[in-house]
Amino acid sequence: MEAVIERLKEHLNHSIVGQGALIDDLLVALIAKGHVLLEGPPGIAKTTAAKALANAIQASFQRIQFTPDLLPGDVTGSDIYQQHSGQFQFTAGPIMHDIVLADEINRAPAKVQSALLEAMGERQITVGSATYPLSELFFVIATQNPIEQEGTYPLPEAQLDRFLMKIQVDYPDLETELQVLHLIREQDKHGGGATTAPVVTLDDIAALQKTALNIYMADAVEQYIVHLVMATRHPDKYFEDEGKMAAMIEYGVSPRATLALDRCARAHAVIAGRDYVTPDDVRAVVHNVFRHRIVPSFQAIAQNLSNDQLINMLLAKVPVL
Repeated sequence: MEAVIERLKEHLNHSIVGQGALIDDLLVALIAKGHVLLEGPPGIAKTTAAKALANAIQASFQRIQFTPDLLPGDVTGSDIYQQHSGQFQFTAGPIMHDIVLADEINRAPAKVQSALLEAMGERQITVGSATYPLSELFFVIATQNPIEQEGTYPLPEAQLDRFLMKIQVDYPDLETELQVLHLIREQDKHGGGATTAPVVTLDDIAALQKTALNIYMADAVEQYIVHLVMATRHPDKYFEDEGKMAAMIEYGVSPRATLALDRCARAHAVIAGRDYVTPDDVRAVVHNVFRHRIVPSFQAIAQNLSNDQLINMLLAKVPVL
């Protein structure tokens, strides 16, 4: 398994310069069998990262550019009337692939976003009266730009909760920016980036996912996960100043977050090359798992407290048993 992870990392690091944390987070989501939302300003390799991951795996890939005029059938597919037979026949949409890039997902209206709910939650789609199963790998990588809000439709809480992780992608530092400049310049000299063959198969990914499910997790780590979840719902039980923290969180995370934190911690341990999960694995992924699920109160927003800061406060108070 270590060899598979190293091949994936080497391939992705060659395509995405200076985004080591993003690469690790994408691999965690892939191994944990969840979907991921990438949020960051334009031009920082969100789409490139999704394409590079798809190219590394021997899997089918499809990009959907979300726009305000998109219809649900444009995503899921629809029943098309066949004149020669006089019957309707299902024509598969772009979602019927292994890896789907939902580019600028918040540019599509709620009706289209809702078309993804069943697919992301149950790995199937329903068109008319028929239900069609999706790929066993089925992995959605969605992107959104938090800067420009004109003409966008914020994702509803039910949609956000179906994303295993929300990853914040920021601008690179000075040295990384120079590496990107040199890499793109070299690619331009040689007629664009070189296309490489996939480095892992679907069976390799399935084996990694199975390994993560079977990895050892002690009772103390399980309890730590549950206590972190409970601290978002009942912060008064974990903070001495009972009223202050309780007033900062309007709604805590869902039970789906408990499962997500468990799966992501296991996947993180696999990537680290261990056969057991530690509290550090939990802390390494908790921000990406909780970030989009905590609903801050008006008081927290007024004090400019981000969800990441609220999570840091929780981590400081919830002990490892």
